[in-house]
Amino acid sequence: MFFSFYTNLDYQILILLVVCWFFLLTQILYNLYFFRKLIVYKKRKSNYRPNVSVIICAKNEYDNLKKNLKTILNQDYINYEVIVVNDQSNDNTKDLLNEYEKTYFRLKVVNIDDNVNHIIGKKFALTLGIKSANYDHLLLTDADCYVDSNKWISSMTHNFVSSDIVLGYGAYKKEKGLLNKLIRFDTYTIAIQYFSYALRSLTYMGVGRNLAYKKSVFFNNKGFASHMQVSSGDDDLFIKEAAKKSNVQIEFSQNSHTLSQAKSSWKEWYSQKRRHLTTSPLYDNKIKFLLSFYSISQF
Repeated sequence: MFFSFYTNLDYQILILLVVCWFFLLTQILYNLYFFRKLIVYKKRKSNYRPNVSVIICAKNEYDNLKKNLKTILNQDYINYEVIVVNDQSNDNTKDLLNEYEKTYFRLKVVNIDDNVNHIIGKKFALTLGIKSANYDHLLLTDADCYVDSNKWISSMTHNFVSSDIVLGYGAYKKEKGLLNKLIRFDTYTIAIQYFSYALRSLTYMGVGRNLAYKKSVFFNNKGFASHMQVSSGDDDLFIKEAAKKSNVQIEFSQNSHTLSQAKSSWKEWYSQKRRHLTTSPLYDNKIKFLLSFYSISQF
């Protein structure tokens, strides 16, 4: 019986080792096939500077706009406008934007009246912003985002020289605490995947905090019509539909990053993650398998 116990234990250890080696091999294969392309990726240099419309949707974002909007309005870029869509805010957002509009000639404010009924989410507001844009090249970010560099617009939009869609990186501000580290690691891991998959012509998402595409691409794909009933998905579901093998570029240089304040409580982060994951069941089966299998192997 004493010998039998150790035999069973050895057998269990062997199974555990086989499983561990299998998932280690999985991680190695993902790195060799997908992530290696990102490691050796060389940024294309271009002096292309198209006219650009930056679009921001805002609903009760007075504090964020007061902190962040000036970093967008003071970019070192000649031909651009900034469109802020005020989505039925009931705080002081409208007053702030009206004040800024008098000072900054690049700023254009679009107000959605309170009596307008539309689905939850920012798809309706974003569509209005895109329709109001004067230029074909669109650069999207959120009201809670800011940029550290005045080269953000040029760093993102020079990629339009050879593409219709540009995927950027939306980072979170570094702060103390385990939750902040976890959020930044999660964001980093997600970015590695969508950048690497795009380089393999398997583009499945972008992040609305830092995303660029042409106005013509939006209307040629009928905007958000196929998933208008889904409150989220203005970035990933749209990009999944609009992306082709040859019309996507990635941009992750330091000057191209946007920054946001990470959630300060586990409950808030859980709620945010839950909202983001509502669109994942609508991904292609191949992408769902690849993403799920990689997560399992990480765990």
